[in-house]
Amino acid sequence: MSVPVLDAAEWTAKLMELPRSGAANVTAFYEHRMGAICRDPRLLLVPLDDHMVHRGDAIFESLSFLEGRIVQLDAHLERMKHSAAKLELEPPCPWDEVRDVMIETARAGGRQYGGLKVLLGRGCGGLGVDPAECPESSLYVVATAGRPLPESFWTRGLTAARSAIPAKQEWLAQIKSTNYLANALMAKEAREKGVDLTFSFDDNGFLAEAAIANVALVDGRGRMLMPEFRHALPGTTSIKAMDLAKAFMPVVLTDITEEILEQASEILVLGTTCECVAVTHYNGKPVGDGRPGPIADRLRHLLHDALVTGGVPFLQ
Repeated sequence: MSVPVLDAAEWTAKLMELPRSGAANVTAFYEHRMGAICRDPRLLLVPLDDHMVHRGDAIFESLSFLEGRIVQLDAHLERMKHSAAKLELEPPCPWDEVRDVMIETARAGGRQYGGLKVLLGRGCGGLGVDPAECPESSLYVVATAGRPLPESFWTRGLTAARSAIPAKQEWLAQIKSTNYLANALMAKEAREKGVDLTFSFDDNGFLAEAAIANVALVDGRGRMLMPEFRHALPGTTSIKAMDLAKAFMPVVLTDITEEILEQASEILVLGTTCECVAVTHYNGKPVGDGRPGPIADRLRHLLHDALVTGGVPFLQ
């Protein structure tokens, strides 16, 4: 087998001709090494010697924008700062500049609906394991196109099942790191089970989370129960939902067994994209009467309105 050796010009020309799955969804991106925003997704690349790639030594946040407003921008930044502190990882520029870059990248994408992915890595410097190889951290911000979910998404609801993938260790669950192998396996598992998502449980048999969302339930006493944030990432959407729900029902952080989950009158999934959506069937059995319940509907509308009105406008 003869492998061609290309010079820089040949390599770049070939790169620009390669097909790129999902490229149509990328509207703009920023890379700190370049100090600029680009709109050509063919150049959306991360160096292989960035420890983000070969060690998973990085953190990220996923945000949405609705009606030209970035949703919970500062809440996501605060959580990113928390994750960064856990890893003793500093961005390559001040945090207020990170915020500005996020807004400018969303603006360059030019879409009213979509998402932002913000990745903060250890940086380039070598293929070893020691973070000291990397003299400067890396920062990438990607804007993607999207559209509002159809009303049927909420009126139909989701199906769920118990996951065979164990919940993350407590120390790792509190960091939104790029090591999402367990989450990816849960998504694969759900597809193979023929359900929309699966729920992980910890070693004590307590509910943790879905692959990319938090889980809550409404019990027979009309309370909203949510797992303690030990083996689950504290979701910005779930925290906002709890604050809103407290105005009309008791909200309790507690340990939830599968038995409690199966007896729920409603099961709610809370996340950046889905906001608040009901689970109508769990492990093949109906939740309540098998249809989205009144709390899911009420909280969904309250949450959506709060997210949009509290969002940071970026289109001029």
